[in-house]
Amino acid sequence: MHQRDYLAWPFFDPGHRAFVQSVDEFADSGALDDVDHHQVDASCRRLVAQLGKAGLLRACVPAAYGGLAPEIESRRLALAREALAYRDGLADFSFAMQGLGSGPISLAGSEALKAEVLPKVLRGELIPAFALSEKDAGSDVGAMSCSARRDGAHYVVTGEKTWISNGGIADLYVLFARTGEAPGTRGISAFVVYPDDPGFSIAERIDVMAPHPLATLRFDEMRIPAERLLGMPGEGFKLAMRTLDIFRVSVAGAALGFARRAFDEAVAHAGSRQIFGAALGEMQLTQAKLGEMAAMIDSAALLTYRAAWRRDVQKLSTTREAAMAKMTATENAQAVVDGALQLFGARGVQVGGIMESLYREIRALRIYEGATEVQKLIVAREVMRQG
Repeated sequence: MHQRDYLAWPFFDPGHRAFVQSVDEFADSGALDDVDHHQVDASCRRLVAQLGKAGLLRACVPAAYGGLAPEIESRRLALAREALAYRDGLADFSFAMQGLGSGPISLAGSEALKAEVLPKVLRGELIPAFALSEKDAGSDVGAMSCSARRDGAHYVVTGEKTWISNGGIADLYVLFARTGEAPGTRGISAFVVYPDDPGFSIAERIDVMAPHPLATLRFDEMRIPAERLLGMPGEGFKLAMRTLDIFRVSVAGAALGFARRAFDEAVAHAGSRQIFGAALGEMQLTQAKLGEMAAMIDSAALLTYRAAWRRDVQKLSTTREAAMAKMTATENAQAVVDGALQLFGARGVQVGGIMESLYREIRALRIYEGATEVQKLIVAREVMRQG
């Protein structure tokens, strides 16, 4: 296990350090020892229940509904994801989606909906999902075509969503659909839908290189009560962005977890692997690579927890800072994992090995919740606007 001297940084208080200790205790309890990555649906359900029983999902909801802080804290989310990703990618995913999937409800749900849903989320009794992306509307949300038209006391939803995490196992979906109040992103609204709503179906399950529940959802004239609207009509895009501003930094936290695990594995391997009569770690080329990897991890960590602290403590916009953190942490982690795999040689590409697993896990993070190229555009746009 890597050293956690960064917990002494001024970004954190004793409550954060105690929380990380509770995550470690959960991981060390054996809960993650037998995660079956070939049966992701069952594994995710079990992990969510275990995370709830351990009290860790309290970081995913506000204190009024059983959470750890008055508002969801980006710092706790990032710390938890770092600690869980270090151990197991599916455990990290299961934790993250409890927060992301229910985040819009925490921000804009009615008091009755919050009281009904959020306590079940934190206990691991309800699995939510965040249904935003479409085939032709991923990075460009404004190109969304899934529509919801008002019909008396109901909305009628038609269209598809794809690349939806927890698709196929979720008990509740926060759906974003075009309601037409204005062109582009200003005409999108958010709704709560359930898999037993008439007209809802799973069109396709999707397999990806880092396995987790993923699906295409189809809505065929699906009728839902108008009171399932989250917030006001036409404000769905703003709600989605507010949610992502909270959780995007946590993606950087997960990347840190993968990078730190790869680095620790590389250091241990370099100290034990004999080559040309000496340890691999005694070679200057190896030492140079390890030094570069260590600096990349620390630089990403500083950006990550600076962004989370700025949001939690300073209560300032973190659009630019979160984009910087997500971009840098995922790209640096990819470089760290690749460098570690290179040090392992042929063992690094063996299917079922830790390095092969980390390589698949980190590659996906450079795309999820905004690809690196999109993060660069966000940073540039913010720089230009502020300048």
